[in-house]
Amino acid sequence: MRSIRFACAPVVIAGALFFLGSSAVRADEDCQKRTIKADHKLHEAIEKHGVRSPEADHWRAELATARSYCWDHDHRWWDEDTQQWRSEHWDDHDHDRDNH
Repeated sequence: MRSIRFACAPVVIAGALFFLGSSAVRADEDCQKRTIKADHKLHEAIEKHGVRSPEADHWRAELATARSYCWDHDHRWWDEDTQQWRSEHWDDHDHDRDNH
């Protein structure tokens, strides 16, 4: 009986690590998806309504919220414009120009 417990221990540990690791991956994917959505909606709002429109301001705030969520949980954020994770803090005005 004791040998069965010792044999099962690595399987239990491996399973726990798998689920813990997969939740971290899901958090990364959630951060990335939220940021991508807000970034795309902001670009659309800027194109359709202008940089200083209420619609652009709304999505600018949503983008900041998504980035803050990622930063608070993992001290990094997804930069959709460069397609990479960033570990330095973002520029809150990076989408305030017409050319973005």
